[in-house]
Amino acid sequence: MKSIAALQDVVTPWSDGLEPTDAELDAIEAEMPLISAEVELLDALIVLLNRPASEFDGRRIRRAHRRVLAARRDAANKSCPVPPAVA
Repeated sequence: MKSIAALQDVVTPWSDGLEPTDAELDAIEAEMPLISAEVELLDALIVLLNRPASEFDGRRIRRAHRRVLAARRDAANKSCPVPPAVA
């Protein structure tokens, strides 16, 4: 039996251009509070896969969901320019 991998070219050749740029890293850093809040919500939901929900789990999910919404609100407010004051 022949190995197919030996007959194919590399799909993604390695190059130095694969590293994220400074702008991309800044964008990730700006979104980090939202990412952390979404991970916390996901963790709370994953816990419920193994057991029935208790009152504590419900509070934990609501708290995590509120943090996600607050992080989304803050991210949206940062990306919108402040309108000029009307005299």
